[in-house]
Amino acid sequence: MNREEIFNITTRRSLKPVIQWLDDPSISEILINGPHDIYIERNGLLEKTGACFDDEESLNTAARNIAQYVNKRITPQTARLDARLPDGSRVHMVFPRCARIGVCLAIRKFGRQAFSLDYLVKAGSLVAAAREYIELMVALGRNLIVSGGTGTGKTSLLNAISAVIPSNERIIVIEDSAELQFQQPHVVSLETAPADHHGAGAVTIRDLFHSALRMRPDRIIIGECRGGEALDLIQAMTSGHGGSMSTLHANNGRDALNRLETMALMSGVDLPLAALRAQVSSAIEVIVQTTRLADGRRMVTEISEVGSLNSNGQYTVTPIFSFSPQAETGTPVLAWTGTTSIHGPMLDLKQLRAKVELTARIFATVNQSEATGR
Repeated sequence: MNREEIFNITTRRSLKPVIQWLDDPSISEILINGPHDIYIERNGLLEKTGACFDDEESLNTAARNIAQYVNKRITPQTARLDARLPDGSRVHMVFPRCARIGVCLAIRKFGRQAFSLDYLVKAGSLVAAAREYIELMVALGRNLIVSGGTGTGKTSLLNAISAVIPSNERIIVIEDSAELQFQQPHVVSLETAPADHHGAGAVTIRDLFHSALRMRPDRIIIGECRGGEALDLIQAMTSGHGGSMSTLHANNGRDALNRLETMALMSGVDLPLAALRAQVSSAIEVIVQTTRLADGRRMVTEISEVGSLNSNGQYTVTPIFSFSPQAETGTPVLAWTGTTSIHGPMLDLKQLRAKVELTARIFATVNQSEATGR
């Protein structure tokens, strides 16, 4: 029996009070607030359950087992910890140093089958024209940010978008806890590491980003930008690493740029604000906004393009698709705004696709010539 199988058995045993929801594909999140208070999220809505752990020690045992699976240690000084389950589900834990009600766990489940853009269209979270637009932006190597609030499906959407990256490209993925599931053959997945019990040996996203730049990436994917690594991502995007992607927390496209700017300032690099904004506007080309509606549905509600700074030094964000009520029914849907795309003379998807196909033919001709020595 290998390590994965052992941990799968021991983890399921320690999480027995919630195992029915771990196995239920309709449940997206399990929230454990101490040993006697457990909630689940089904179809975007929270439900309180009657389940509970026997006592604090049984919940602590589950937390230690989860931590051991990702080679992390829980000590009396541990305040919080990111981990994952053997099935890939993400776990965030907060311990009694900070949580007054006892150990708190938030388990974000991921489906055994990754979502695709086609699936999102069928589910009504995206429209066909927007799907094709996103596919073309990825094919053209545009730098893309997925923006949204907590629990809006940013990681799942990034997974779906990244699935259309060409299979002949080298992709380097950087995450705190591995969540993204890539199907391409040439993927290097890097994961941060905590400090040891002496406080040494920590490896941050910024550390891994510097390594990634030396590993000949075609695209760099950061699971989520949270701090100073935003500046490294911006600089990489403006220095030849096109087609890079990340997610971040924001309410709309403009807020996403402002938040990226704020995180870049956390890098400790003394950079004039005007210069930083110019880099941000040059680096980010497409922002895909996802939102969880009041009824629990997760929808793409805006796709915007980022232009140059305006005369006042402010960001220019142009919605290409936006969420607005249908004239016939009044039901909100994602629709083309009628705005001209800055990536082509107009939002003509056939024209953009022809450009992609022409580029592919040129590369194929060059590669064939090199192979034959001509």
